[in-house]
Amino acid sequence: MKFLKNKILLITGGTGSFGNAVLDKFLNSDLKEIRIFSRDEKKQHDMRIKYNNPKIKFFIGDVRSKESISSAMIDVNYVFHAAALKQVPSCEYFPMEALKTNVIGTDNILSLAIENKVEKVICLSTDKAVYPINAMGVSKAMMEKVFVAKSRSSGDTIICGTRYGNVMASRGSVIPHFHEQIKSGKNITVTNPDMTRFMMTLEDAVELVLFAFNNGNSGDIFVQKSPAASVGLLAETMKKIYNSSVDIKYIGIRHAEKMHETLLSKEERILSEDLGNYFRIPADNRELNYDKYFSEGISNDTAIEYNSSNTKQLEYKSLSDLLNKIGYNGIK
Repeated sequence: MKFLKNKILLITGGTGSFGNAVLDKFLNSDLKEIRIFSRDEKKQHDMRIKYNNPKIKFFIGDVRSKESISSAMIDVNYVFHAAALKQVPSCEYFPMEALKTNVIGTDNILSLAIENKVEKVICLSTDKAVYPINAMGVSKAMMEKVFVAKSRSSGDTIICGTRYGNVMASRGSVIPHFHEQIKSGKNITVTNPDMTRFMMTLEDAVELVLFAFNNGNSGDIFVQKSPAASVGLLAETMKKIYNSSVDIKYIGIRHAEKMHETLLSKEERILSEDLGNYFRIPADNRELNYDKYFSEGISNDTAIEYNSSNTKQLEYKSLSDLLNKIGYNGIK
């Protein structure tokens, strides 16, 4: 990857699952430096020991504070913006905190990236931003609006985004939770067995960011076509993999959850470009001439949303293989 040679990459929220996956992929590349920006000194300390590599530089700070970002942004060529509040319950109880990190934090990152003439910024979003019903999703939807708006006046800085489904085994997700319940001999707690979620590995997440990096125009959002599985099948599959006799307990759908997640709205599907394994959603750069709202529109209304119910559904064998690929192989 010649475009990486002697370049500096900044990863915000870099101590999370995505940041570690990027390091695993790019640490031996021609990048001159990889900067990890986060507010968690304990996780930075753990990463410093784990990787023990002078190419990695650690910056303590918070995306809410432009001042704390400033030094980390100097001479940076590329930014992967992964910093976010992602847990649905905490964002429901503290929506203003989600706003400060996910929306204002993104605006801070982009303003400084433009000011420092960063070449490319990739912002990471979520399926919960589409038809959002919870504070986390609403804040991520606003984050997308912020980076698309910013891309219209970003000069030579290309700003685009990616939108993920469920990243398997990421921190706080359901697969590690089920694993811990099985390991400790507790019942596996399932909300609704018919609930579906997209299944994406961390490797897929990094590849999606790279695809956006290589193919994105300013304002684009990229979505990877991903398979899905029901939560009930996931629980049954993990139970079989670990040869466990624990029961599965159905607890009912929780507050601020959907039965199915959506990666592409009907409205976006109309405008999107099918790139094989990915969808590209171009920025809507039509002039904001309100008179046209009374005389012009888009006639195609036959598209349907792309969600975890109408994508390819994994069966036991394919889901088992995927779990094995990410290290959930039946060894407790």
